[in-house]
Amino acid sequence: MLIQRTIKRYTETGSINDRKRCGRPRSATAPVMVKKVALRIKRNPMRSMRKMAREMSVSEGSMRNIVKQHLHLKSLKRKHAQFLTPRTRQLRLERSKALLQQFTDVDVDNIMFTDEKLFTIEASSNQQNDRILATQVSAILDDMRIVAHTQCPKSVMVWAGVSARCRTKLIFVSEGVKINSAIYRDLILEPVVKQAGHTMFENQHWTFQQDGAPAHRSNVTQTWLKDNIPSFITREQWPPNSPDLNPLDFSIWGILQARVGSTSHCSIDTLKKTLVREWNKIPQEHLCAAVHDFRPRLNACISKRGGHFE
Repeated sequence: MLIQRTIKRYTETGSINDRKRCGRPRSATAPVMVKKVALRIKRNPMRSMRKMAREMSVSEGSMRNIVKQHLHLKSLKRKHAQFLTPRTRQLRLERSKALLQQFTDVDVDNIMFTDEKLFTIEASSNQQNDRILATQVSAILDDMRIVAHTQCPKSVMVWAGVSARCRTKLIFVSEGVKINSAIYRDLILEPVVKQAGHTMFENQHWTFQQDGAPAHRSNVTQTWLKDNIPSFITREQWPPNSPDLNPLDFSIWGILQARVGSTSHCSIDTLKKTLVREWNKIPQEHLCAAVHDFRPRLNACISKRGGHFE
């Protein structure tokens, strides 16, 4: 092709020199500039395109063209996750393998997953995704445009349990009450968990799950569970720092937060009523799908060698 184009250019112009080009030659996105940007990003991929454009005296549009069209790079978000030490990663790997062998797809249907979450009376917002359609900012009402927050909003701690079959009622912990082994037993284990075998599983064999909170790991709680529950995941079996394995943590709490946090609440009582109403409205199919994601997440944890996964 080079020889053919050179002969054609000589035939048409009488010279092998490059034709006179129309328009201004590229400068901001020239190969030299692309190479400089690539070297900068290689040294530190956490660079801002806006800052690079300012430092290299090119427009933001040109810098974005270099990064996206010439280097074929994407701007990706960083993820927040639990802090894992090498020892924690090893424990997550070993315990995930053991749980995967212990529970088949059928067995997962008979596990009751439990967890606690703190809800506040304030409306929650996602600065990245929550948008308002309007011609201009001044056309939006202040009540809609501004999500007000206070320094220490009133809040309530909520406990719940879910399985592929059904769900428990929400248990509210009074503000200021610290959950210890005695309160955990009297408020949750005795009145709710102990009755779950009759109400949720119809006296069939079932397994109780909880995370590694101090009140859950205590000798008093572990002994009570041995005496009153047919089967439970002990403190030596549940992987440490693993909210990404609990359906409530990675899915169900987020659904409830989105439903409840769309507006602010005038009082704790109003918040509790809204929580109960929206909790009962969540389709059981959503809860069942989250529970059935337990084994795939164990597999993902193993494939990541006990590390984080998306």
